[in-house]
Amino acid sequence: MIQRRINLGNLLITLSETMDLSNSFVSHHQHRTAYIAMEIAKHDGIDGSMLEDIFTASLLHDIGALTVEEKILLHNNETENEELHAIRGAILLSQIPWLKKISKIVKFHHKEWKDWEFGLENFVVKASQIIYLADSVERMIDRTRFILHQIEDITEAVCNLQKEGKVNERIASIFIDISKKEGFWLNLTSSRLASILLNNGPFYNIYVDMDDIMLISNMYRDLIDFKSPFTATHTTGVAECASMLAGLFGFAEIEMKNMLIAGNFHDIGKLLIPNSILEKPGKLTEHEYALMKCHSYYTYKTLDSIGGLHEIAQWAGFHHERLDGSGYPFHLKSEEIDTPARIMAVSDVFTALLEDRPYRKGMDKNQIYMTIKPMADNNQLDRNIVELLFDNYDLVYNHVKGKQADARHLYDKTLGVA
Repeated sequence: MIQRRINLGNLLITLSETMDLSNSFVSHHQHRTAYIAMEIAKHDGIDGSMLEDIFTASLLHDIGALTVEEKILLHNNETENEELHAIRGAILLSQIPWLKKISKIVKFHHKEWKDWEFGLENFVVKASQIIYLADSVERMIDRTRFILHQIEDITEAVCNLQKEGKVNERIASIFIDISKKEGFWLNLTSSRLASILLNNGPFYNIYVDMDDIMLISNMYRDLIDFKSPFTATHTTGVAECASMLAGLFGFAEIEMKNMLIAGNFHDIGKLLIPNSILEKPGKLTEHEYALMKCHSYYTYKTLDSIGGLHEIAQWAGFHHERLDGSGYPFHLKSEEIDTPARIMAVSDVFTALLEDRPYRKGMDKNQIYMTIKPMADNNQLDRNIVELLFDNYDLVYNHVKGKQADARHLYDKTLGVA
């Protein structure tokens, strides 16, 4: 299997977009914030690694807003603790060495100018203030009105932010200059904003290898799981189980790593699902179940839109497909589902049955076997992979449980900031 290299801009822009697709009033929020921040930074003469840091921090500034409900409250300025998601985001980003430097920017992106002890000569202060203003402006936009009819109201509001000591005068002035150009506003609200960010952003010609993608996938694994205490270690369990089963099946080490990445991303589509559905103790309604079934579709489409991740998109996105065609969202048949995707499906079912859920307690080995075996007998799950799992049950179980314990520790640390 060849070693993949992925465009960093495409990767970050696509994953950022997925976090904001949950509601029409927050869609593309981070994209728009990144565009505003990038334009302010460029007009201030910022380039190189500093521009990269501001751009990346903008794309990920709300990563600590863990649920659909929280994102909506934030966007409407209705949250009781606006800084909480920023602190969580900083903790998540600090787990990745090359993103640790932007964690402070994200942590302080709601800190007002009058509360800083340092001036703009401090890069964290400048970057945080730029994102503070960009985030504020994006949330001022009325998505039901033509954007060019809102310029005067928004620029007046920015002037008020500066007068109130919330935004630095220089940064506000740069924004006012930019706001005089209709092209700025039309780009900001363009349906092709992702392409504009990719082509005009600082990562147009920067590529990363699978080791860096692994680190990014680890962060999204935690983001996905931390939405709910009931899924706080689920993705970790699926990814580790899938990687181990792949090794037992005879996959090479690089393929095992790619399975781990696919497992980390397999539920990224759940970022679009409200917690009221994920945590519902009773049976889902027909409408709720239809929404839940969308998550694997969004997983597949998100990953497949990132050049170089087509196979990983299949392995991650097909985890609810079944060999008899009864799965979802594509109702694929056995000949359309390759071995890694079959491994992922078994890993997902196994890990889910291990875990406590709102509607039941986690199962023991015998209960899991009595649940999974009929699925193999009925040609839903791959019989050989199910047998491989139970032939090595203790090995797989102990490995998965150990990794989930580590994930639970990080979950408690991250959510403990409340």
